[in-house]
Amino acid sequence: MARLRVLMLSLAWWLSQAGVARGAGSVRLAGGLTLGGLFPVHARGAAGRACGALKKEQGVHRLEAMLYALDRVNADPELLPGVRLGARLLDTCSRDTYALEQALSFVQALIRGRGDGDEASVRCPGGVPPLRTAPPERVVAVVGASASSVSIMVANVLRLFAIPQISYASTAPELSDSTRYDFFSRVVPPDSYQAQAMVDIVRALGWNYVSTLASEGNYGESGVEAFVQISREAGGVCIAQSIKIPREPKPGEFHKVIRRLMETPNARGIIIFANEDDIRRVLEATRQANLTGHFLWVGSDSWGSKISPILNLEEVAVGAITILPKRASIDGFDQYFMTRSLENNRRNIWFAEFWEENFNCKLTSSGGQSDDSTRKCTGEERIGQDSTYEQEGKVQFVIDAVYAIAHALHSMHQALCPGHTGLCPAMEPTDGRTLLNYIRAVRFNGSAGTPVMFNENGDAPGRYDIFQYQATNGSASSGGYQAVGQWAEDLRLDMEALQWSGDPHEMPPSQCSLPCGPGERKKMVKGVPCCWHCEACDGYRFQVDEFTCEACPGDMRPTPNHTGCRPTPVVRLTWSSPWAALPLLLAILGIMATTTIIATFMRHNDTPIVRASGRELSYVLLTGIFLIYAITFLMVAEPCAAVCAARRLLLGLGTTLSYSALLTKTNRIYRIFEQGKRSVTPPPFISPTSQLVITFCLTSLQVVGVIAWLGAQPPHSVIDYEEQRTVDPEQARGVLKCDMSDLSLIGCLGYSLLLMVTCTVYAIKARGVPETFNEAKPIGFTMYTTCIIWLAFVPIFFGTAQSAEKIYIQTTTLTVSLSLSASVSLGMLYVPKTYVILFHPEQNVQKRKRSLKTTSTVAAPPKSENTEDAK
Repeated sequence: MARLRVLMLSLAWWLSQAGVARGAGSVRLAGGLTLGGLFPVHARGAAGRACGALKKEQGVHRLEAMLYALDRVNADPELLPGVRLGARLLDTCSRDTYALEQALSFVQALIRGRGDGDEASVRCPGGVPPLRTAPPERVVAVVGASASSVSIMVANVLRLFAIPQISYASTAPELSDSTRYDFFSRVVPPDSYQAQAMVDIVRALGWNYVSTLASEGNYGESGVEAFVQISREAGGVCIAQSIKIPREPKPGEFHKVIRRLMETPNARGIIIFANEDDIRRVLEATRQANLTGHFLWVGSDSWGSKISPILNLEEVAVGAITILPKRASIDGFDQYFMTRSLENNRRNIWFAEFWEENFNCKLTSSGGQSDDSTRKCTGEERIGQDSTYEQEGKVQFVIDAVYAIAHALHSMHQALCPGHTGLCPAMEPTDGRTLLNYIRAVRFNGSAGTPVMFNENGDAPGRYDIFQYQATNGSASSGGYQAVGQWAEDLRLDMEALQWSGDPHEMPPSQCSLPCGPGERKKMVKGVPCCWHCEACDGYRFQVDEFTCEACPGDMRPTPNHTGCRPTPVVRLTWSSPWAALPLLLAILGIMATTTIIATFMRHNDTPIVRASGRELSYVLLTGIFLIYAITFLMVAEPCAAVCAARRLLLGLGTTLSYSALLTKTNRIYRIFEQGKRSVTPPPFISPTSQLVITFCLTSLQVVGVIAWLGAQPPHSVIDYEEQRTVDPEQARGVLKCDMSDLSLIGCLGYSLLLMVTCTVYAIKARGVPETFNEAKPIGFTMYTTCIIWLAFVPIFFGTAQSAEKIYIQTTTLTVSLSLSASVSLGMLYVPKTYVILFHPEQNVQKRKRSLKTTSTVAAPPKSENTEDAK
């Protein structure tokens, strides 16, 4: 502590030595309680100079606002009665290090007061005692500073000496940290509120992909950091790029910034926390890059509704949305400031410089030779008449900051000095920590009529006006800022009032990816939640939600836009189908022919031709042929349990009857022929009864097998959705059919095919029989032809298994093959006989018996009707 005191006394001595020069750089007002003030009267200097050009609005307007507020407070008999507020106002030159040097003068009195007791023990180098100077005024509170970086630097010093500080413009979120900046307060909301408002604006505009641009320093970097954090917590907004503009930008730096922003061209929305100079240079670089109208600016309060950042760059700024703490123009200040002159405002040491700058003239008292091109000031010029004037935006907050301190001192005076007019010993000196408590407790209506108050961190409530720079009648240069909304904890944005470059009323997008269409899902880009690729829900998949595709159930197919599922249409072979025309025609003709032949045979049952053809087996064979034709109707009929059972039973029964009868007949002929070669004894089982028994025994195997199948697996109809599940879901169909697979269908015919092959073998063996056995060769031709038909059937049937028309092709192929095989048998074996019976009855007579010599080589057939010759 002793070392700290020595350091402070040494610093005070240094300040006292520099005080003559620096004291001339401050505005002083005498008073019982002194307030400090920090204002950016000048811009940052260049080439090693501390200060640069005069800042008329941000500097002089704000400084005069504090003087105006002090005049009103001192003139108010109800506020701090008997106490006059003084001031010491300093220029920060918009530089944090210079502002720190200036702010050290506020603590001189405190340093000296703390060091009085130890002054005798302090010696300067060489043993010389410290120089004694007039005691400086004691500063009880400070109004300022403007820039957040300056306020942070100053706040670190003022808190050491418990001097409360109220800023009128610093908005960095960092200053809300009450553990580090416990004596700092502000009448403007922090950028965390501003960042929240900007996030709400971006979301309201439907943007989800933006870039951020910040000036290096506390204000820009803290603002962007707050925006990024809030957008991340709120969700729905992604940051494409975060670019920082260096404090001392190199040539071409801003062109580099624009090139980086164009690396993500879909992020058209640019969130900008930057100072006026950087904003202007970004807009200039945008115009030079021919990108006017591409970027959609959302500017912080440093842009606000100022003209200077966009002067002569209005076409680039069209559509820019800016935010500004809610404020109002103070009429009383306008009247005060517009009446200031060189004569009545000598207390402001920078007013003469302002006068020259404002009226573009030169005062002879300035000590320099006036340029021929610059006129001399007359002193009679008037602000607002001989020059343009518009109240600077932070004037309201400077006045509110002064009044906040005044109200806090008033409450403190009432509590510590009850009944006293003027200061009492309890407030001499004024305790900074006690004053801070009163500052945080103030609540009054400010100069604009809005409440002034502070939360536990010293922050003012967030209230913002939202502006948009809009062109007027298509001209950007004649446009202006239009109020389009407000933010006070929630956003109220007039979407109808917004205008944009291009189509004024069409909302421009700032999205990483366009919305996916119906039937498309979002495939997210890893690490960028606002970017995705649209992937179609193709095939039989449909869109469940924006991220998921799922397959439709087996009995359904997707809607045309793949946003849902719908039942798959069910089809079957109908009576009116073109595919059924040929099978039905063949079946009808076949049934008619078969019926005609059966009727003819029954009518001429005892004629030689009928008797010679083997009446019993012929009726069995014709019954099988009839059933083969009849199966076509069952194959076309709508599947149900009864139809499916009939299909199982009759599909193989007709062919089995036919081929069993043919096999029995062929086998009989072959055995008779072979037996006749060896002896005259007829072979066994050649009688009609034996032939029928053999035929029915062969047929019974088919019947027993089908009955066992019906018992083991009862028939029923099914809808097969896989059979016609085509690549294109629009062509998909469910097939109503019986529960018979292709293999089971072939199995049902397998026994018949076995009989057919066996019959063909016997037909081949019996091909050499004499002409006496007139049916051998027709049976052979029948079987050869039938084999060809079924050999053609197999590749057609199984080769179309994957076809979309499978149900039609296979059914048609099967029924036509059956009808053709039946027609071959009918045509080869019975049509000629029927023709003779009906049209040549003279041939249907018994011829005389052949002599034994002509038939000696052949065993005489038994005395049966089956051996009679009928040609």
